[in-house]
Amino acid sequence: MKKLFTAQSTVGEIVAIFPKASDLFRAYKIDFCCGGSRSLSDVVTEKQLDIETILNKLQSMYEKSLEKVEKNWLEVSYKELIDHIIQTHHQFLLEELPQLTPYVTKVARVHGPTQPHLIQVHQLFHELKIELEQHLMKEEKDVFPLIIQFETSPTKENEQIMKQAIEELTAEHERAGDIIKRIREVTNDFTLPVDACGTYRLVYNRLEALENDLFTHIHLENNILFPRILHGK
Repeated sequence: MKKLFTAQSTVGEIVAIFPKASDLFRAYKIDFCCGGSRSLSDVVTEKQLDIETILNKLQSMYEKSLEKVEKNWLEVSYKELIDHIIQTHHQFLLEELPQLTPYVTKVARVHGPTQPHLIQVHQLFHELKIELEQHLMKEEKDVFPLIIQFETSPTKENEQIMKQAIEELTAEHERAGDIIKRIREVTNDFTLPVDACGTYRLVYNRLEALENDLFTHIHLENNILFPRILHGK
């Protein structure tokens, strides 16, 4: 089978065409959401990885995936994709952020005096929470309704408003992505001490799950929804 991806493919394009590639990219700490516009070659060179190894793994994963049928977000309507983003990723954040807050605070309060990085995790988490809550509200109340309206009744005026909104949302994604990456750095890739208590473990596990969901969430918008709108697809 002819190779679907090349060294010049951007990481965002790869995950847009083959969503399971995100699992491989996460394993190698390759940013496919905010850094989705970079070529695979550039990213692999920066991380001192072997491009042929990565391409071969991608091809192998892709060929195995052909046995399964997955939703192609490049072909559905804007509304269907937006509904999926809201019902899956927005709903997750709206539930998880307030639920996780008291546990992050407790771990910082109890263990922070001897493990000061947990104080930093607490600060970063609350910064992320505020950023995302404002971002979700803006998308659901202002931008997404405009996109759905534009899909059925496109106008030049709406197109200009959307372009500006997409620039703003992309910048907000960048900020949120930077915060969660910083949390991963501060926690040494969410590495737990051997004597970590149950709450400590819960916080790290749920922060990593939040990171995974957020990267998929941002990818769907930055690398699929927004480019489709900007290129009229």
